[in-house]
Amino acid sequence: MVKETKGGVAVKLADIFSGIDFTDMRAPADMELTGICCDSRLAAPGCLFTAIRGTASDGHGFIKSAVENGAACVLCETPPDIDIPYVTAPDTKTALALAAANYFGRPADRLKIIGVTGTNGKTTVTHLIKQMLENLTGRPVGLIGSIHDMLGGEIISSERTTPTTPDAITLHGLFAKMAAGGCEYAVMEVSSHALELGRVAGITFELGVLTNLTQDHLDFHGGMEEYARAKARLFTQSRRGAVNADDAAAEALARGDKQEFARGDKQEFARGDKQEFARGAQCEISTFTAKSDSADLAARLVKLLPGKVEFCALMIGELERTELNIPGMFSVYNALAAMLSVRLFGFGLDAVAHALAQCAGVKGRAETVPTGRDFTVLIDYAHTPDALKNIIEAVRGCAAGRVVTLFGCGGDRDKTKRPLMGEIAAKLSDFVIVTSDNPRTEAPEEIINQILGGMKNSKTPYAVIENRREAIYWAIENSKPGDTLILAGKGHETYQEIHGEKSDFDERVIVAEALEAAAVSVKTAAKTPKRRQK
Repeated sequence: MVKETKGGVAVKLADIFSGIDFTDMRAPADMELTGICCDSRLAAPGCLFTAIRGTASDGHGFIKSAVENGAACVLCETPPDIDIPYVTAPDTKTALALAAANYFGRPADRLKIIGVTGTNGKTTVTHLIKQMLENLTGRPVGLIGSIHDMLGGEIISSERTTPTTPDAITLHGLFAKMAAGGCEYAVMEVSSHALELGRVAGITFELGVLTNLTQDHLDFHGGMEEYARAKARLFTQSRRGAVNADDAAAEALARGDKQEFARGDKQEFARGDKQEFARGAQCEISTFTAKSDSADLAARLVKLLPGKVEFCALMIGELERTELNIPGMFSVYNALAAMLSVRLFGFGLDAVAHALAQCAGVKGRAETVPTGRDFTVLIDYAHTPDALKNIIEAVRGCAAGRVVTLFGCGGDRDKTKRPLMGEIAAKLSDFVIVTSDNPRTEAPEEIINQILGGMKNSKTPYAVIENRREAIYWAIENSKPGDTLILAGKGHETYQEIHGEKSDFDERVIVAEALEAAAVSVKTAAKTPKRRQK
């Protein structure tokens, strides 16, 4: 039985742990708990505190603090050393996900959940699916993603601290709001961290989607094979799958019978000892392609235009012309992923194609910033080698003048991709400005030097301006007619984190300020920031 209390929803301990593999319960089964948390600072009277063993700290060391804040019971892997009712489980990460689902009344069971994973494109694909389903059904669709969480047209939370996918408690709380708000569908980004750390344990996805798999998060996973295995877990929890047949990883996943998968090379899967794919897909897989005929959905007669893409969508017995108002070949793949996903829920291809053409772009993804000048500024979230390559190549296909790329790399993250991104930027751009992204706790100069290591054999001219605000000002002031300036890495983010401290940093605002400053500097020489230049 569930009842409302002043502190929250009261749920009996036995109901919270129904169906969960716990090893010992030293607490009354009829104890009523009014919340769940895994952060001792958020513990409140009557709640269940879960001790998680993390990479940076062990929650078991914070049990006493949680109890002092009011926790009535503890979920842990080893018995606590203080007198408190407790339940032990072999893996508290998984147990927490299942307990959170039970506490909120298993709201995920009342939704058709679409999980989108992959290195690049997750945010765009989830937003496209949401918009298309709302267009086709006339009902609100829930969205959980890295920019914000939405219930229909309402933003219900934003700027979370966890990467892409929220913790299990937040996640099931969002599902509960969506189910209560009349949603039939919920679409969410599913990160490799979430899959590895058990945040989505126990959820049955109606559809799992894989956009692509290229290098990212190797600081966490240790290697591409481990990263791929984490992604593959989504398809062990999905009834159906939609994957990119043109991607090496997705092709192996679609075979589904433990076929050879990674080939050693971190970026291209092109050499070395062949490894066996973790489990293979354990669900029915459908595929999409822009290169061949051997897929369920194919793009033909593709036109890459300055502000959009156009193509014919082809399925057996169906052919429809459509478009998406986001430029670049990567947008064709994002469109195909979204179209196939929606088509698999029984909507006709003609309706799906029409719904796609009505979709708006996504903040921070190939986003054009108004300048009122004779050059173009684009903001894009590209923060991986493949994403940076995609956005630069997209711009090269339609730029009237130079392609100028301004980017940095995040601190406390995968260091091996930094020289790769430097090499890509130098190879594909006409001019590069190397600056900071979110250095976090690392020294910005060290990150920049690692990026420059990938540019040492290039003849492409570049400038190094460590302060990103100054770099943007300089780039605006030195833009030429017909140029396209790509501000890569920040995307939707409106902050910058330096030395562990966050400060406001919205590139749209900074561009506007820089344009105004550049107009003034026509009459008065602007101050040139300290920089290295080649």
